[in-house]
Amino acid sequence: MMPLRASVAAVMLLAGSALMRGQVPSGAVGFRFEPASTAIHWTLGATGHTVHGTFKLKSGEVHIDAGTGQASGLIVVDATSGESGNSARDRHMHQDVIQSDKYGSITFRPTHVSGKLDLAAPGAVTVDGILNLHGDDHPLQLTVALYRSGDSLRAESRFDIPYVAWGMKDPGTFLFRVEKQVHIEVTTSAVAIPLAAPVH
Repeated sequence: MMPLRASVAAVMLLAGSALMRGQVPSGAVGFRFEPASTAIHWTLGATGHTVHGTFKLKSGEVHIDAGTGQASGLIVVDATSGESGNSARDRHMHQDVIQSDKYGSITFRPTHVSGKLDLAAPGAVTVDGILNLHGDDHPLQLTVALYRSGDSLRAESRFDIPYVAWGMKDPGTFLFRVEKQVHIEVTTSAVAIPLAAPVH
């Protein structure tokens, strides 16, 4: 979610060709995530049933130093887009739990990527970063499965967010109880954007 200088167009073209052949060049590489092909699903266990819902991606870009694994960039999720298909429940979620009128975005800032970036074959990498939710920063480590899909890169990740332990309101009651953590599943499509500048 950063413009690239026109002066590095030739370098980007050469590196981009290598990326699409499955080769990760030394130096900086980047990926831009496509909101239209991104699905963010959440699941919350509750008394008698399980609640399912979604959020929408606003924008996302990750830059990686292929030599050191150092990463930067920003992934932005629209907190106001959260929905579960039940208007009363969603109103309670937005007003009392995530308070999306005050905290309109959920962001993730990657700091380091571990594992082999092999774009030609399925694999997994570990991404460390900072998740900002409800106005607070929390360290988060993600396991991300990568695989090719035509000319784009597909990525999948599953993780839990302990929202109550992170200071948000427990929406449950004495008779209606919900789990204290929400399960997140993300699938997205990314376009490779080679970078000439080092990742800071």
